[in-house]
Amino acid sequence: MDTPLSFYKSEITKHQTEVNTLQKRILLLSTLRLSLFIATVTGIYLTRTNWQIATVIGITGCIVFLFLLSRYTDIKAKRKLHQALFQINQDELKIADGDFHDRDTGLHYQDPNHFYSLDIDLFGKGSFFQYINRTSTTEGQKQLSKALKSNQITHIENRQNCIRELSKNIKWAQRYAATASLIETETPAPTIIQWLKEHKSKLPKRMKWLPWLFTLASVSLLVLALFKLLDISFFGYWLFAGLMITGLYLKTINTLATNSDKTKETFKQYALLLLQIENQTFESALLLKKQQQIQSEGKKASEIFSEFSKHLDALDNRNNLIGAIFGNGYLLSDIKNAFKVEQWIAQYGHKVEDWFEVVSFFDAYNSLGAYAYNHPEHVFPEISEGNSVIKATSLGHPLLKPAKRIDSDMTINNQEFFIVTGANMAGKSTFLRTVSLHIVMANVGLPVCASSSTYSPVKLITSMRTSDSLTDDSSYFFSELTRLKFIVDAIETEPYFIILDEILKGTNSTDKAIGSRKFVEKLVAGHATGIIATHDLSLCEISQELQEVKNYYFDAEIVNDELYFDYRLKKGICQNMNASFLLKKMEIV
Repeated sequence: MDTPLSFYKSEITKHQTEVNTLQKRILLLSTLRLSLFIATVTGIYLTRTNWQIATVIGITGCIVFLFLLSRYTDIKAKRKLHQALFQINQDELKIADGDFHDRDTGLHYQDPNHFYSLDIDLFGKGSFFQYINRTSTTEGQKQLSKALKSNQITHIENRQNCIRELSKNIKWAQRYAATASLIETETPAPTIIQWLKEHKSKLPKRMKWLPWLFTLASVSLLVLALFKLLDISFFGYWLFAGLMITGLYLKTINTLATNSDKTKETFKQYALLLLQIENQTFESALLLKKQQQIQSEGKKASEIFSEFSKHLDALDNRNNLIGAIFGNGYLLSDIKNAFKVEQWIAQYGHKVEDWFEVVSFFDAYNSLGAYAYNHPEHVFPEISEGNSVIKATSLGHPLLKPAKRIDSDMTINNQEFFIVTGANMAGKSTFLRTVSLHIVMANVGLPVCASSSTYSPVKLITSMRTSDSLTDDSSYFFSELTRLKFIVDAIETEPYFIILDEILKGTNSTDKAIGSRKFVEKLVAGHATGIIATHDLSLCEISQELQEVKNYYFDAEIVNDELYFDYRLKKGICQNMNASFLLKKMEIV
């Protein structure tokens, strides 16, 4: 079985070879087009005395030229796709090597009022989001951030099956991502959706048949003129009649054309993405549900989008001056095309939001599938309703390199509360974020960084980072109290797994010790489950009074005048601190 790294390397070679081959074909077609143009012009010049032969040469040359141009466009698009796939696989190798800090941080999705997103490095430089994000669209990125922040504990196994299936279809996921990466839109999806929802048809229903009648009249006048049954001037004056009729609706058509011009590329590319979803065979319930969501009209969504894209392209042809004059003068083309656009919006505009959502869903979940594929050593937690909230062996932080990562076994039961002590830099905060990420990842449906895990779903809430706010005129201590009040209010409505790191830092040590003890007692009395990390060893005394409270610690030792950490979670209370040692070691005191 190929490893992820060997797969990416082979894909890089394959796509680079394909890009080079296609580049040669593009150069060949460019040469052929130039040669054909020269040959056609030369042929017309040499046969100029015989207009019949010259006409045949000209028409034949144009047909072949258009064919070559079509092939050139298709091959160029194919080359772009393979270039995108080449880049995707190169990026995977960089990320696997720990080089991902230049990618989108997702910092704008961080919410200080959220249950946990500020505390656990979910967003920002070096964050979990930055590490796993493979989305190609803005809407897909939003969906991914929403999934990470959802705190959703139902239907986890459905999401696991979905992510597991996508991880097994990595080539399909990469092609989807490559296609999505080629989307160049100047108008975001929410703006398009709003326009479609708010658009009111302004062209009257008679415009469905008027252009066809007018076209028939134009053809009739031309035929009569050719057979000299009517003076050709009537056909010329008829042009102004068509322009006058078009002019009556010019403002409406211009507004529609301005809006549609900004969306046509989006619909063209989204049609390709929808087609990929429609043509793929899925098995998991969630993916089948999403696939069915775009087939609810009795007609494939990709076909509907392609149809709309063609209408938009036709309307865009009005920018051609000659086509605009003669097309509107004799065919009422602007009215005909604008009417088709409005009819499409009236029929399908209300469904576009659902279809866009499916496209962004696959964009987001392909990122999760890629994470599962990249970490075959991780495990999908076994979902259980047992007493253990988390029972994990070799639990580690997923962003730490395996060679340096120290894993720990951990079992925490429902309504148990851990007090974790330890020296500075011994690993307490990393452990808290490890447990937090286990809960978040398990709830999302991802495999977790452990050799085994049994998990009883629970929502997460944390207080690990607090800052004062000049804009809100609130002190650090008040901000921390506000956060603790938020936690207390939340756990009154439903169970949460609570993770706290050195609370009440904004007050003196005596007050902090008393306040921390009372707060933990309140949480335990409320049947809360969670962990608190602290330097205050007196807080550990609660375990003598409350059987729900367990003491754990991370150790630090001084060996040969050097500080040594083993970063392993142990039962008991830490006895070794290192602040004084470090102050002396660094010659601060």
